[in-house]
Amino acid sequence: MSRSGNDRQKLHSGKKRKASSARWLARQLNDPYVIQAKADGYRSRSAYKLRELDEKFGLLKSANAVIDLGIAPGGWSQIVAEVRPQARIVGIDLLDVDPLPGVTIFKMDFMDDAAPDALMEALGQEPDLILSDMAANTVGHKQTDHLRTMGLVETAVDFAIKTLAPGGDFVAKVFAGGTDTALLNLLKQNFRAVKHAKPPASRKDSSEWYVIAQGFKGREKV
Repeated sequence: MSRSGNDRQKLHSGKKRKASSARWLARQLNDPYVIQAKADGYRSRSAYKLRELDEKFGLLKSANAVIDLGIAPGGWSQIVAEVRPQARIVGIDLLDVDPLPGVTIFKMDFMDDAAPDALMEALGQEPDLILSDMAANTVGHKQTDHLRTMGLVETAVDFAIKTLAPGGDFVAKVFAGGTDTALLNLLKQNFRAVKHAKPPASRKDSSEWYVIAQGFKGREKV
């Protein structure tokens, strides 16, 4: 996906456009992953993050029932459907998401008490893979942004432990510094392997990382 400097698109600046917006748009226009995503028909550059994580960890090789938390705009579910066309896929997001073939999508807050039951009812079985690309809306204060996103991760981990099929996998976006100690210990107690990774498709200047927990040990039977 390399491009020469001569190919870079120039952005004509308007007086009313904020400098930060102009920088973001210029980066989008010249981002090789954004350009490739358009060429490949993916809804976002983030599709390549899942593809790269899958290549490294084999997340999709036996995925038959998948829940996509924070599905918008749908790039991760596109990859799942492409690699595992027979899989059942259910996603959820606060944002509007255009329909995806073979994917059930809920427009609702995952933090809503009704969300877990809605997802499980739609999936119709225990998931063997739960993906979370959720991140809280940033306020510009790094510590606050980190804590808000980690609150989402904690809720996603709790959901995974309560619903995953034995042997299932869990992936969630975290930020620089990775998963906090208590949450990391909880994952290690419930999964056979827990690692952190930053896929090449993540921008170098981004603080995002992903925690990959594989081989869910299962819940104790009462």
